[in-house]
Amino acid sequence: MMGFHNLIYLWALNFYNSIFMAKASEIKVGNILRYNGELVTVTEVLHRTPGKGGAFYLDKFRNIKTGKIVEARLATDEQVEICRVETNDFQYLYEDGDFMVIMDNTSYEQHNIPKALFGPAVKFLKEGMNVIVSFESEEPIMATAPNFVELEVTYTEPAVKGDTSSGALKNATTENGVEIKVPLFVNQGDKVKVDTRTGDYVERVK
Repeated sequence: MMGFHNLIYLWALNFYNSIFMAKASEIKVGNILRYNGELVTVTEVLHRTPGKGGAFYLDKFRNIKTGKIVEARLATDEQVEICRVETNDFQYLYEDGDFMVIMDNTSYEQHNIPKALFGPAVKFLKEGMNVIVSFESEEPIMATAPNFVELEVTYTEPAVKGDTSSGALKNATTENGVEIKVPLFVNQGDKVKVDTRTGDYVERVK
């Protein structure tokens, strides 16, 4: 039987493997920190040297869960908690309530990822599609759909004969039930490329 103290040691070892302390001067854009108890990603690092007083850093952080931007004034040698984050490719399997079930392409291990982590792009996901998910201490903290997806148009009004209005758009429904705007020449059964970040039609796929 493993002793209680050994269990505590192993827990502490795993905990400190997932985070490490660093000085404010070592922070870089893209780092993920635990700041005021919340996970944030560093979006801007500015070094300030005022006429009076010591130098400091004026950083901008984006809260990973809420998306809110916060400013932080940090002394040069102030300690911050940088999190170790693992980011990998996964395959999206299916939707399960408020979660999307994904599978590790190497270990075949499955994870339930909150839909909210994908943001508005979640509606464009198709079964079998590759997605990128980041974990911190086994907790999913960020998820990204592909920037572009190819979807079949399952319904759209036929083009009106003789209507060649440049830039004119009409409504279309894709195979996963998402409504988008497409040019007049796109017909039912066509495949179209869509930008998941904006929901905009890009081109018809041959």
